[in-house]
Amino acid sequence: MQVIKTIAQLQYALLTERAKGKTIGLVPTMGALHEGHASLVRRSVAENDVTVVSIFLNPTQFNDPKDLERYPRTLESDCDILRECGAQIAFAPSVKEIYPEPDTRYFSYPPTDTVMEGARRPGHFNGVCQIVSKLFLITDPDKAYFGEKDYQQIAVIRRMVEALQFRVQIVPCPVIREPNGLAMSSRNSLLTPEERAIAPHIYRILSESLTANKSVSETQDWVTRQINAIPGLEVEYYSIVDGDTLADISDWEQSSSIVGCITVYCGNTPIRLIDHIRYK
Repeated sequence: MQVIKTIAQLQYALLTERAKGKTIGLVPTMGALHEGHASLVRRSVAENDVTVVSIFLNPTQFNDPKDLERYPRTLESDCDILRECGAQIAFAPSVKEIYPEPDTRYFSYPPTDTVMEGARRPGHFNGVCQIVSKLFLITDPDKAYFGEKDYQQIAVIRRMVEALQFRVQIVPCPVIREPNGLAMSSRNSLLTPEERAIAPHIYRILSESLTANKSVSETQDWVTRQINAIPGLEVEYYSIVDGDTLADISDWEQSSSIVGCITVYCGNTPIRLIDHIRYK
C-alpha cells in the first residue's frame, strides 16, 4: 500500500491506474479507524480495482476547537488496518496541502443541512461539503463509501453531488455495532469504562421504540425520557424525520421512509454520541 501525502502525487498515481481502465473507489475518513471504517474499505476493495482511503482530520467541519483538539490521531495504526483490508492507497495530506488558502466556498442544501446537527453545529456541514467536494475533485472516484452512522451527512452529500453534478456514485454502508449495540465511532475511544457501560442503552431504547405503538410525538417523548432517566446520559435532540429530505414528520403515514436520529451526551466530559434507527 502506498501512503501518499500530496495531491500531485495522488493524482499522478490515479491517472496511471485510470489509463489502464481501472475503477477507483474512495473512502473518506478522519482517521482513528475502527471496524466500521474497515467494513467500508473492504466493500470498496471488493467493488473497485483501486481503493483510496483519505485520512484527514478536517478542521473546517469542527465548530468547537476543543472537539478538534481531542479528536484521536492514530495514523500508524490506521495504515496497518488499511493494509489488512487491501486498500491500495492511503492519502494522508497536511492541512496546508488541502487548504493552501482559506476555503471560502459556501454550501447549503436545506432542509438536509439546517436541521438536527446542522442547527446545533453551525458551519459543520459546510465544512463537510468543502472537504468531500475537494476529495471528489482530487480523486474523481467512480464510487465513494460512507457509513450510515452519520445518516444526515450522507443526505447532505447526496444533495451536493446532485447540485454540482459529480459523476460519483454514493454508496451508503450499514452501521457496524459493537456486540452490546453501541454504534462504532472514533469518539468511542474517548469514553471511560463507566461511560462505555451506559452508552449501549441509547440503541437499546431506540430499538424498543420500534414496538412502542405510539404516535410520532409520543415516541419522541418516550425515547427522550427513557434515555434521560439513565444517569450519565442526556439527550440533546431526538428527531423523527423523512428518510430522504430529513424534514420533520408528525404522522407515521406521512412518508414511506422514516428515520429517528438522536444525539446524546455521555459522561461528565461529556462525549457527544450520534445514532439513528429506521422505522420504515
